[in-house]
Formats: sequence, structure tokens, C-alpha cells
Amino acid sequence: EVQLVESGGGLVQAGGSLRVSCAASGFTFDDYAIGWFRQAPGKEREGVSCFSRRHGSTYYADSVKGRFTISSDNAKNTVFLQMNSLKPEDTAVYYCAATDLCYASSFGLIHYWGQGTQVTVSS
Repeated sequence: EVQLVESGGGLVQAGGSLRVSCAASGFTFDDYAIGWFRQAPGKEREGVSCFSRRHGSTYYADSVKGRFTISSDNAKNTVFLQMNSLKPEDTAVYYCAATDLCYASSFGLIHYWGQGTQVTVSS
């Protein structure tokens, strides 16, 4: 069974940090890129960052560049998103997904989604 399980969300004050995790199972980790997406209330889901171990590529949306860092623990099939200098506008449900691509802002086909984890940044 394919599973992507996010964890690590929570409530933090503006300027603070959180690290969210995405644990993948049921598929070959190297066959996909892993993307982080977020959806704020009343807004469309947007791609935030991605990582492809197979191609050695990473991507960050302009809104998070310099503040967020994506990394992985390959032995545990887990991808992390370290979020620093958080802003109230970062408040959203954060999802990870297994995608075809991690190339610039292109993710290609999204094959699997996690259930999401809430990140709330208070001002």
C-alpha cells in the first residue's frame, strides 16, 4: 500500500521555525520526486518545494526561497521541509506528494498525495 504521511505541523509565532516530515512507503523512493505543496483557506494549492534524488534537483517557490530548505533521509524514505523565519502568510495545510518531476516549477504528474499537516503562523 502506497502511503505518504506528513507530520510536524503546528502553531508557531511569526519569525519562528518548524520542520515538517513526509514518510514514504509502498513505492520505490527513487522512482519519484517528492514535492511539498500548501493550501491556505480560500486559495488554490501551490507548489512550494521539491526534491529529486534521482536527478539531484531541488526547487523553491520565490515566496519561500531563502527561508525553507528541503532535505531527505534516504535510509528512512523521508523528506523534510525545514521552515524558518515563518510568516503569517505561510499558514496553510502542507501536503507532500510523489511526482514525476522536480524541474524549475514543474512537477509533472502527481501520483500520490499525503493527508496534509496544518501549519499555523500567528502574528
